[in-house]
Amino acid sequence: MMHKNISILFAALFLLGSCDKKNEKNKEPEGKTKKDVISFAPKVTGRILKIYVSEGQTVKKGDTLAQLDVPEVSAKIAQAQGAVNAASAQEQMAKNGATSDQLRQLQAKYKGLKEQYEFAQKSYKRANNMFRDSLMSPQAHDEIYAKLQGAKAQYDAVVAELDDVNRGTRFEKIEMAAGQASQAKGALQEANVAYSERYIIATNDMEIETISLNTGELATAGFALFNGYIPESTYFRFTIPESAISKYKKGQEVTMQVVYNKENLTGDIVYIKQLTKYADITTAYPDYQLQDAIYEIKVKPKDMNKAKSILVNANVILK
Repeated sequence: MMHKNISILFAALFLLGSCDKKNEKNKEPEGKTKKDVISFAPKVTGRILKIYVSEGQTVKKGDTLAQLDVPEVSAKIAQAQGAVNAASAQEQMAKNGATSDQLRQLQAKYKGLKEQYEFAQKSYKRANNMFRDSLMSPQAHDEIYAKLQGAKAQYDAVVAELDDVNRGTRFEKIEMAAGQASQAKGALQEANVAYSERYIIATNDMEIETISLNTGELATAGFALFNGYIPESTYFRFTIPESAISKYKKGQEVTMQVVYNKENLTGDIVYIKQLTKYADITTAYPDYQLQDAIYEIKVKPKDMNKAKSILVNANVILK
């Protein structure tokens, strides 16, 4: 009797398991609601002075999201401005050449050195005559000759300097000064651009999901400060095994149902691609054999106004 009851029990369990397997095979694919993700990060490092938006808010392109304090950039602007002023003055000086005061000073210097040179020549002639008559020692004669050479060198230098001023500043010197001025202006422009980056501006529309830092905290360059979704970018992902993929084709219209509110939607299959990682599977407990390839179906809703209110990662059944 006992053996008979055990046999009946095993038979019932077998039938129940068969029914469960049959139900699993007939189970409709269940996927996830997704939206395109976007984030905004500062280009410069600074401390957050103010955050102008809040989580859950939808911002528009061009909206100011936050302001940073970047004192280092302010210091760079001051340094760059000083370099621009100095380089511009050097460039102007090179273009204008010597001033009238500088020219008068140079002419006076020329006159004085010329007189010294002429006097040194006369002194050398007298000393030369006395040396020939043995009235001067060789040492004294050599000293007067050295003074003549020194006076000549100073005179030649001032003649060359005066000639350079009269001809004007060399073209190469003007170009060098202009290049230095241009380089300084570029550094100032770069500093001003960096200073303008203290404001974090939305580059496109966004539904803010999370704000990573609070006022007073340090935001580093490139760190994602605002994270969220692009509005009206809702789509649905389903995981289909190879054994069932023949029912679906690119461009096919399909019907879906949102699990949490039972709302029905229609959409078009945008693409079908093979999944290479098990971690990418979106359908819960997909029924497939180990030898089957796994494919992902992306569906774009026809009515985006109706779909955009669906919560991200909400379960959706593919009918």
